Amino acid sequence: MRFDEPVLLYGAGREALSTRQFLQRLQPALPVFVCVDSGSADIPDTEVIAPADLPAAIAARRFGTIVKSPGVSRYKPIFAQAAEAGIAVTSNLNLWGATYRRGRTVIAISGTKGKSTTATLVHLMLVRSGLDAGLAGNVGLAPLEIADKHAIIVFELSSYQTADMAFAPDIAAITNLYPEHVDWHGSVERYFDDKLHLVDQDGNFAVALGAAASGNGRVAKAVRDHRRLVRDLTPDEAMTIEGAVSRSRLRGAHNLDNAILAAKIALAVGANIDGMLAGIAAFRPLPHRLEEHRLGNLTIVNDSISTTPEATKAALAAYPGRRIALIAGGHEREQDYDELASLLAVRGVTTLVTLPVTGARLAEATREIAPDIAVTEADDLDAAIAALYAERQRFDTIILSPGAPSYNQFKNFEERGKRFVDLCQARFKDVSA
Repeated sequence: MRFDEPVLLYGAGREALSTRQFLQRLQPALPVFVCVDSGSADIPDTEVIAPADLPAAIAARRFGTIVKSPGVSRYKPIFAQAAEAGIAVTSNLNLWGATYRRGRTVIAISGTKGKSTTATLVHLMLVRSGLDAGLAGNVGLAPLEIADKHAIIVFELSSYQTADMAFAPDIAAITNLYPEHVDWHGSVERYFDDKLHLVDQDGNFAVALGAAASGNGRVAKAVRDHRRLVRDLTPDEAMTIEGAVSRSRLRGAHNLDNAILAAKIALAVGANIDGMLAGIAAFRPLPHRLEEHRLGNLTIVNDSISTTPEATKAALAAYPGRRIALIAGGHEREQDYDELASLLAVRGVTTLVTLPVTGARLAEATREIAPDIAVTEADDLDAAIAALYAERQRFDTIILSPGAPSYNQFKNFEERGKRFVDLCQARFKDVSA
């Protein structure tokens, strides 16, 4: 691969940094520009182009290729302008495909929720089976960071990455499919299409589906030929996996589904049962996903990575028999919270504290559907924890599972989750005394 004209990096996160390093190795003298819509454009050896100056730079063809970061929507009008000017738009993932795909077994895992857990489990199962496997995408390394280091690459991919993925994997997996990321994709329909582009394409590759995806008609149509599907586990295999999950740190029915999907994928690539069981035993929950902290008799659960109502439902289902205080709400993505509100009382929620912006809809629906639940609308997370302290006799478990992104009040879900844990530890320290 060689670039005959300068390159623009649109976005300056981890993938952009790895793209810059890749270009430096490939063509040390290649001019590289960077543009960001917000935040710092701190990428070494690049020239910054302000967003306001980007249309003129495209018209002048100051570069021949744009490498777009996942967080930058491919539907921004600027990319239509780039196409009209004959400027190619690609990604870190597609550069990996063009450079390193050949000769490797590629497993690509996506879905609305559960993809990180499933990809991590697949990787652990393969490694514990003695196979040379690496983990990349949104967990593990960026695609161009993992390069050609392993014979098998397990990619965890968001809809931002599957939307314009330009190469086919050997196994494509979908965990489930619910509405999300409407702001990036422009509509729920386009989100579904972009997510399912991973499987809805020509190519001689296998497909693995999670339990929720298997019952989804839209997913079934995208699979096209169901002879593509990897085999289900035998009853004995499924029972063995279920037993291993029950002894592991994987909580809830949704994580059993993730483990079964991971086992189907791993078996298709050559893993053995002992390696798969060892992989399950080695699994540790990802930060901010059902991350537990104990303060005396109080359980604090940081599920800040939850950005959909479906993820919040799964978090509540993982704690049966508890008296739960739920903190939910965040950045607006036009999601429906009525069904979640109808399940709160059934799942043991005694206290609900909501955050702007989406929390207002959840609070309203809960007051109507479940009037016995104490509902407080807080301005921010600090106020939410203070409100819970005043109601502390009503619950034994506090779960932050927002069912919405964090961007309206925090830089990212990691910052939100850390703030939650810090506030709980400070406010409820007398509970643990």
